[in-house]
Amino acid sequence: MSAGDASPSPARITTAFIACTLIWGSTFLVISVANDTVPPFWGVTLRLVIAGIVLAVAAFATGQGLPTGKARAHAIAYGVLQFGAAFPLLYWGEKRVPSGLAAVLYATVPLSSALLSHWLRIESVTRKRVIGAVISLIGVAVIFSGELSRAVPLPALLACLASTLAAVCASLSFKAGPRQGVLGANAVACAAAIPINFVISALAREPHALPSGFGSWFAVLYLALAGSVGAFVLWTWLVSHGSVTKLSFIAVLVPLIALTLGTLVHHEHLATASLIGGVVVLIGVAVGLELGSRGSAGGH
Repeated sequence: MSAGDASPSPARITTAFIACTLIWGSTFLVISVANDTVPPFWGVTLRLVIAGIVLAVAAFATGQGLPTGKARAHAIAYGVLQFGAAFPLLYWGEKRVPSGLAAVLYATVPLSSALLSHWLRIESVTRKRVIGAVISLIGVAVIFSGELSRAVPLPALLACLASTLAAVCASLSFKAGPRQGVLGANAVACAAAIPINFVISALAREPHALPSGFGSWFAVLYLALAGSVGAFVLWTWLVSHGSVTKLSFIAVLVPLIALTLGTLVHHEHLATASLIGGVVVLIGVAVGLELGSRGSAGGH
């Protein structure tokens, strides 16, 4: 898949959008499962090593190669922010924060995108987006009150929220750069973040053993292949062809999938206040993205 496609068909964009939503809806749960057997920062490192190798091979096999010059600089910045900052923050946060709740906090991404895009003069912001941001922040506050009452550590909640801001900055950095092959860009991004996560893992004195057992390997491989090779390649391709803010409708759908899977598979139960706060967050996102208005689009 090349970012250089002049004008991809609506069917291709829709397919990529749906696939990205379904994969990301599941990865929050799989991260939580992986954290049960593999230390978080070491888990990120393994994921990126596997994904980076596969992406590099695919980039050269398809003739894309690796980015150079300004494109490579933006790919590195994207990798540092997304895989070197957002990933470790999310993995560590999910050690104590339920996967479904982490996904709800990620639903604030589209509004953060809108506000940052406006501040950086990439895209304009509307009054509805500001109102939506305020509503979502109220929802986040309600979530925090509910989870803190259940002794969920504040640092873990803040880590999950901070990871969303890092992810937004990563996407905007990639969008601001020249259009490039997304396989090579993600390979470089993984390579840039591997040493960051390994150093964090070493400083945290995590054991560096390979996963043992089918469940552990499945979680790591799923996150590397479906998550990094699949969803993030699709995402950077979508970003190359559309507005980051408009694509952010994905962030509304992902929590619904993640909450369902977290409840059914991992038997997660959220505080009543957290459920109410989650609904408020999603309402704020819907208002901010002007869903239902003519011309509104989706995706994170």
